[in-house]
Amino acid sequence: MPSVYDFSAKLNNGEVKPLSDYRGKVLLIVNTASKCGFTPQYKGLEELYQKHCAQGLEILGFPCDQFGHQEPGTDDEIKSFCELNYGVTFPLFAKIEVNGDGADPLYKFLKSQAGGLLGEGIKWNFTKFLVGRDGQVLERFAPITTPAAIESHVVKALGV
Repeated sequence: MPSVYDFSAKLNNGEVKPLSDYRGKVLLIVNTASKCGFTPQYKGLEELYQKHCAQGLEILGFPCDQFGHQEPGTDDEIKSFCELNYGVTFPLFAKIEVNGDGADPLYKFLKSQAGGLLGEGIKWNFTKFLVGRDGQVLERFAPITTPAAIESHVVKALGV
């Protein structure tokens, strides 16, 4: 059965990261943007990460500029923005597309495993996918769902 561990993604520093490196962890995979009404969720994501990373949570941020041109910066600019404004320490990946013909293969997989309210497509920035320790998608959360509202689901997936 396919899992997220079958994919690799480019980190924002250009390094290719096999997602199998996260085997056994609980993942929260999020498409992000720096100029979005939901951008303050970076703060909640970082708080969730700091609170649960020791128990095995990894948050993977995937910047995307497909929604209202809300992520216009370069990978370096995005990283600097996130670190300076929200203290982000969880991994940020290179900017990708999440919909359409150019959609990243990881996102094609995630969407096939957990469709949204209006179908498989990602509707906006900060759509979140919770992935279990086995690499299988457990749940998908809408952009309006805050990191704090997801915490109980994360804790359940962590088994703590």
